[in-house]
Parts: sequence; structure tokens; C-alpha cells
Amino acid sequence: MSMDPLASARRLSPRRKTSSAASIDELTHEQLHHFGIDPTSAMGEKLEAVTANLYRSGHSIDELLSTTFSLLDTLTHNDRISYFNAKKFLCFQLAKLIDTLQPSMKGDYQALSFSDKSRSVKGEHPLFCNVSALFSATPAVVRTATYLYACTEWVDDAFHGRESTHPIYTRLLNPTSMALANSVVDLEAGPLAGEYLAWNFNSGMAAIDALLSNQLRHGDILIVSRNVYGGTHQLLHDYFARTDRLAIELVWFDGYTHDDFQQVLEDTRAQYADALNHGKNLSIYLESPCNPHGYVLDVPAICQLVHQHNHTVMLDATLATPFLQKPLQHNDTNKRPDFLIHSYTKDISGSGSTTAGVVIGKNHRMFIPKGDTAEGLNWDQSLFWDVYYIKGSFLDADKAIDVYNGMKTLESRMLGKCINTRVFAEFLASHPAIQVNSNAIASNPNRALCQEQQYLGLPSPLFSIDFEQANIPKEAFTRFFDALEPAFSHMVSLGQSNTLLLCPALTSHSELSEQALEDAGITPTTIRIAMGNENPQDLITHFRAASECHIDPVLPGFSSQFMDANTVSQMLRKIYLETHTAHIESIL
Repeated sequence: MSMDPLASARRLSPRRKTSSAASIDELTHEQLHHFGIDPTSAMGEKLEAVTANLYRSGHSIDELLSTTFSLLDTLTHNDRISYFNAKKFLCFQLAKLIDTLQPSMKGDYQALSFSDKSRSVKGEHPLFCNVSALFSATPAVVRTATYLYACTEWVDDAFHGRESTHPIYTRLLNPTSMALANSVVDLEAGPLAGEYLAWNFNSGMAAIDALLSNQLRHGDILIVSRNVYGGTHQLLHDYFARTDRLAIELVWFDGYTHDDFQQVLEDTRAQYADALNHGKNLSIYLESPCNPHGYVLDVPAICQLVHQHNHTVMLDATLATPFLQKPLQHNDTNKRPDFLIHSYTKDISGSGSTTAGVVIGKNHRMFIPKGDTAEGLNWDQSLFWDVYYIKGSFLDADKAIDVYNGMKTLESRMLGKCINTRVFAEFLASHPAIQVNSNAIASNPNRALCQEQQYLGLPSPLFSIDFEQANIPKEAFTRFFDALEPAFSHMVSLGQSNTLLLCPALTSHSELSEQALEDAGITPTTIRIAMGNENPQDLITHFRAASECHIDPVLPGFSSQFMDANTVSQMLRKIYLETHTAHIESIL
């Protein structure tokens, strides 16, 4: 912010771009003239005094802002509390001034004597209705397509991305959606939140499509981790890679570690050296934890390797949520992904009642005012202008508040789900004929990365099992799967309060070819399990009963090979106490 009093004041002027005023007094007279008011009239004198005070207050607030950020790191905790509450009260005082101004403004409005027809069409002026919404305990649900404009020059700045008080149009900016975007940035980036910006979308797939559309150009090369969500695979394979679309060269990465990825990166750079030398770009798209097995990639090490070659990393961290991983807070900037994606639909929202998604990135990658450049990027290369502004896949206010409210319980929900995942995975792993694909199991090859990358070494509440070695007849397996209702829910998606089951080969990953399914470790008897917050003993009892009813008749004794109920109780007690103790100790 400028410390020049006149520059601060001009920012509040209706002629901020064309003013010739050389002082605040001249600026005040200029404003009155702009609205056709004689400053020597009785009303003009009062307006002049108020306007001049506002201009001077604007400069004082600029100075307060500058002083705050210069001293913030040196303040004691008690000082921070005091200064926050003092500024909070200032907000109430400013709002009270607006509230006090309204009766006179309302009198002017009513004195215009509109006809009954016009009054019924117009209703109350919106400014008379919205002041009290400033004090809503949750962000106001702003259901509007359009917004009021202050004046021509302010709205001109708004259309160039230079006036934050003018959202212009809900397809572009909505206050409720922006409240959610700011909250998720705070949660993901923590003390680095000032460096990042988020744009919300009406689904996770819309967010993924927007980011890929922003980053990829015709003929570019994209390395993709193998186990991605089926919709992502379909978008890449059936749209971006098509020769009559963007002809993106897809390279699939099988593996999880730095060493696994290094070889793929070296091979890819060598294979496409000519294209890279002629202006094509190489980018990396990762999903960690991945779908459907919940395995974790060594994202920091992969990012560091990729950034040595100045390539871009996009990470879908939907399954981690900010509870299990915070990749944007890594101390080494080279170990952070360039972009982070979440499908809000899943665990962040948690209710299963809405679809939504988000992309988070460094400020200059997400938004640059029209006509400007930042860190080598032109304004029209930022995600807002390049994609968000023109594609229309925005998140409306009702969906935004649903996600916002769900996010408040994220920690308690995720902790419970992670405990349930450990318990249920251990139970299933006790059966010799069931393969459990989960890093919750100590012997799983991905366990070490899970312990290294995730909070308390907890597994993502998504994993898979398969019955291939059990050789269960297809009809019996189908009856067994159908009988898992109602303790389990047969639904697509994940991240809800109840535990969801599906067969990926028939649903979430059905668009993959047989070879792609095999490469992804998905068999006809693979069941994807998205853990909920139920009592895990209820799930175990039902799973055992369904096995006894439908598998035992064709494979006698199958259900008896699970751990017994007493062992389950002991295991549940151990995991529950162990996890909660570790969680408590981590925050003390």
C-alpha cells in the first residue's frame, strides 16, 4: 500500500483514474462535483466533511496495514490478541457508520416516489439489506448472479482484476465461494498462506480439467502416476491424448519412490528430446495417496527431482486431505508441488451431498491483474484468465457453504476413519485367501512411505482387497458382494460418513482397458473400500456373516479363517488407544 496520503485517498475516489486533484480537499470537491452536488449547500457541507474524513481514514488504514506486517513477527501472543480484537471492533464501528448513514440514504430513495409497479419490481435497495450480513457467524450464502457497482472507474478496474470489492458476476467471483477458497488455503499452506491462491470448481473433475487445460498445450508430454482416479484416466486418454484434440503424449509411471520415478523421467526426457528442444513442455501429474489402493508416492523427492529440470508438478491430494499431508508447507520449496488439487466432494466435505473441487497454486500462477506480468508469466497465462474466467465451471454459494461447514469437522472425521482403516484392514489381512492392498498393513511394501509422508503414519481411508487366490465362483462372489448391504453401502465416490464399497473394474475404473486394469492392479474380484465412521465391529460382524452365508457353501470353512471376535476386540482397543495417544502427544 502507498504511504502517500493523496495516493491512498485517490484509491477511494470515483475518479481514481482521471482525477486532477492535488490535495484531499480538492479530491473531496471533485467527488461532490462528480455527483452533481454544490459543496456550499447545507447537504453539500455535511457530505464534504464526511468525505474528507473518509479519505484521511483510508490513509490511516493503509499505514495501519503497513505497520502490522512490519511488526507482526515481533509481537507477543498477547499483543496479537489485543490488536486483533481492536481491529475487529473497528470493523463493527465502520459497519455502524454505514448503518447510521442508511436512514438518510433510505429517505432519499423513498423520496424518489417510484410507482407501485417499480417499487414491487425493485424492492428495497440491496445496500439497505446487507449490512447486518457482515456479522453472520458463517460466511453469508450469497445467492446472486450480479453485484452492485460503485461507479464507472471502479467497475473498469474490477474487469481488469484490480478491484476486490466488485465481484462483477457470480460465475467469476462469489463471496461465499471465496470464503471457502481462503479457508482451504489457510488449512493447506498455514503460515505460507499469503503465497497461495485457490479457485473453486463445481466438481473435482472440473478442477482437474481446468488445471490440465491451463498447463498443457498441443503435443506436450505428461508423465502420470499409474493409479489415478478412473475419471482422470478417462479425461487424459479420451480427450487430452486424442490426436484430434491436444495430442498429449502420455507416459505412465509405475512406482512410488524417487528411484522409480527418476528412471521414468530420464527415459522420457531422452525419448522426447527432439520435441522438448522444439518448444514442447514436459509436466508431471501425480495422485497421492492413489486410487484405488491408497498407496503413497514420495512426492517431496519426486518434486525435487522434477524441479531440477524446471518441469511442473500437479498433485491430486484428495485422499490425503490437509489432515494427513500438507505438501505446500515443506521447508524446501523445491519439494513442494506447483499445484494442488482436491475433490471437495470427498473427505473435505464429508457429507456426500455436493460435488466440488479446488486448485491451489502460487499467487502469480493463479491470478495476475489484466495487462501485468509476474515472475515471467503474462496475465493471460494465469489460471484465472486462461481458464476459470472463460469456462464457467465455478462453484456456487450453496455448494460452497456445504463444503465450508463440512471442513470444520475434518480432523475428527479423518482420525476416526484412519483408525477404522487400520482395524478393518488388519481383520481382512488375517484371512489367508484375501489380498489386502493397504499400507495400513505392516508388511505392505508401501508402509515405509506411508509412515514417512503421512500424519502419524496413518493410512488413507481408502484401500482395496481382492479374492483372486480364493478362486470363488463368480456367482457366489456376486451374491456375497450384494449381501454386504446395508452395513456397507454400494455406492460410487468416497469420503462419506458411511463405508462405501464398489468393484472398480465395473464402476470407477470401468473405462480402463483390460491391460490398463491389470497395470493398475485391478482384478475382477477387486473391491475398493472407502472407510466411514461407523463402529468397525459392526462392519466386521456383517462381513463375516456375508462370507458365511454365500462363500462357505462353495468353499466350506472360508469364514472361519478370519480372526475371532475376541482377537478383533483386543486389536480394536490397541489401535484406538495407540492412535489417539499419538494424536494427543503430537499437539501437546
